[in-house]
Amino acid sequence: MAGRETVLAALKAIPDPLGGGDIVSAGIVRALNVDDGRVRFVLEIPPARAADYAAVKDRADAALRALEGVQDVAIVLTGHTEKAPPDLRPQRPAEPRGPQRVPGIARVLAIASGKGGVGKSTVSANLACALAQLGRRVGLLDGDVYGPSQPRMLGVSGRPASPDGKTILPMRNHGVTLMSLGLMTNEDQAVVWRGPMLMGALQQMLTQVQWGALDVLIVDLPPGTGDVQMTLAQKTVVDGAIIVSTPQDVALIDARKGIDMFRQLNVPITGMIENMSTHICTRCGHEEHVFGHGGVAAEAERLGVPLLAEVPLDLQIRLASDGGAPITVTQPDSARARAFRDVAERLVAEGVA
Repeated sequence: MAGRETVLAALKAIPDPLGGGDIVSAGIVRALNVDDGRVRFVLEIPPARAADYAAVKDRADAALRALEGVQDVAIVLTGHTEKAPPDLRPQRPAEPRGPQRVPGIARVLAIASGKGGVGKSTVSANLACALAQLGRRVGLLDGDVYGPSQPRMLGVSGRPASPDGKTILPMRNHGVTLMSLGLMTNEDQAVVWRGPMLMGALQQMLTQVQWGALDVLIVDLPPGTGDVQMTLAQKTVVDGAIIVSTPQDVALIDARKGIDMFRQLNVPITGMIENMSTHICTRCGHEEHVFGHGGVAAEAERLGVPLLAEVPLDLQIRLASDGGAPITVTQPDSARARAFRDVAERLVAEGVA
């Protein structure tokens, strides 16, 4: 039976078309395997000379099959092109994508607070309705994912529809287009999510909701300086932020942190609002500063940001919000609603909303 040396001797009798002697000496015979009468190998050739080596393959096949004990011959023609050496020069990294505009939305205005319980959502709802009454096309995104209260405040219920399973149709009431996670969950259902889920939900509500053409989108942010605030500022162009605080020191300490966060994220501070600024007794007319007074004004002056309004602590404001129609809707010409209306007019005049 023919062995490896016998096979090599037969192949050495076949000349290389390129003048390199025989095909074995030319080094084009690769991966030779001789096993139990079966011969297999590769002819590694220049790709451009495939036609020349087709005849070589046929000649080698015939020569090997003529050997005693050879039962089968398999020859594969292959070739490789010379590759250019890798470019070892330092590659310029892809430019990071900064904050982007939401299509169709002219301006984004964030309403924030350093701590909870200062009336940030009440301010957001009333400001949105006041802007709508001034003829602005207003959207309200309830970004307070742990405590979404805007559906209750704007009197909206039901679940948003999706025409294609990808986009979401927002709800609308009092001239304001609304989207809230509270519309996707039961009112008493807790949202137990970690940061990545929160950030994903915020991005979906920004980019997958059919907001339409808006002059301003108000984003009611959760209290504090966390994932939602950072995601909004890093992914979306935010034209301004309004900080809501009550007058007492414990609230102002956290409000300062909120302002510092927005400044680090390069978001302009539009101004501050002092909520629950004063209380006037409905029976005797006595004015009382339950949480102190003037703390936000002093802080705004110290930080060099405008004081936009001092909103009173008033039972009717709370009742109106709980009833699904903010005070700017139920009593638009009242003294209670005037503070919100004044802020709305100022924002329009300054081109922020």
